[in-house]
Amino acid sequence: MLYKKVLKPILFRFDPEKVHNFFVFIGTFAGKSVFFKKIVRFFYGYKEADVSKTVDGLTYQTPFILSAGFDYNAKLPAILSDISFGGVEVGSVTARFCMGNKKPRLKRLIKSKSILVNKGLANEGVETIIERLKKYKKQNAFVVGVSIARTNDKKTCSTEEGLADYFYSFKRLNEENVGDYYTLNISCPNAFGGESFTVPDLLEILLTKISSIPCSKPIYVKMPINLEWLEFDKLLKIIERFEGIKGVIIGNLNKDYNSLVYRDEAPENYQGGLSGKPCFETSNKLIKQTREIYGKRFTIIGCGGVMSKEDMVAKFEAGSDLVALITGMIYNGPGFLKELSDCYYKNIKI
Repeated sequence: MLYKKVLKPILFRFDPEKVHNFFVFIGTFAGKSVFFKKIVRFFYGYKEADVSKTVDGLTYQTPFILSAGFDYNAKLPAILSDISFGGVEVGSVTARFCMGNKKPRLKRLIKSKSILVNKGLANEGVETIIERLKKYKKQNAFVVGVSIARTNDKKTCSTEEGLADYFYSFKRLNEENVGDYYTLNISCPNAFGGESFTVPDLLEILLTKISSIPCSKPIYVKMPINLEWLEFDKLLKIIERFEGIKGVIIGNLNKDYNSLVYRDEAPENYQGGLSGKPCFETSNKLIKQTREIYGKRFTIIGCGGVMSKEDMVAKFEAGSDLVALITGMIYNGPGFLKELSDCYYKNIKI
């Protein structure tokens, strides 16, 4: 209540990216101190019945992941377990340092319970992220995944350069043995040159090249949600053929501004993808269809629009094995994960 009634009204008066950077700074600082970690855990750590879940050999203390796009430079793993996350997906990470798109590149759509995201894969590059993760002290039942994308610049517009970019990052992460799982982000809607690897033929080429690298860790593919089922299923059929790909994340940002309840909150022309509530129904429908048709072939990480406990329950009932979120935490505060964990135990775990 302190966050929703006092802090959020103040924070939401400031530029979203500056607020984000402030919390990353605070979280990084707190994660380095045993004292501050204990304080954070006292207020926000889930301490009730066991809600841990093991998926693809990895055990999560809670079945909730901080989705890629928030901790894109891998600075927060040390503190996130203390606010009841079971894991984090850092990144998306690219082969080279990437400035991202021009600012401002985040906009709150408060009435629509969404954030307009146009970051453009800003990150410090895979080598810097590798060194940072090598210094991170592994915590039991907390999972650190790494999302991989191609560098957002003109150089990677061609298929060959894009493939080389993914390949380099994936190869280096495996060589240095950092990260508990890897995600191939083929569907970032804000990158130079668009989403070329959501074309079936190119996706097959990408997965073939990636599969040439020995990898003992789970690999997932982050899916677009603005495809009709027939087109979406074509991608799943490609992915299904690669045994090393354990599952899919459904899904990425929503590119359809007409899906907003309050259309006037977004610009007339496309300037970034929608997070939060506009993703909810679309992603749930795709999760449900994927589970019904492919059974247990795919691990499904459900992502998009979990803004309440009821939304979380619906995401699992649709067929998710784990749930990833960002916007719900921003709108509800750091205590949201504790609430979700309690609700998960009462409504799903038992």
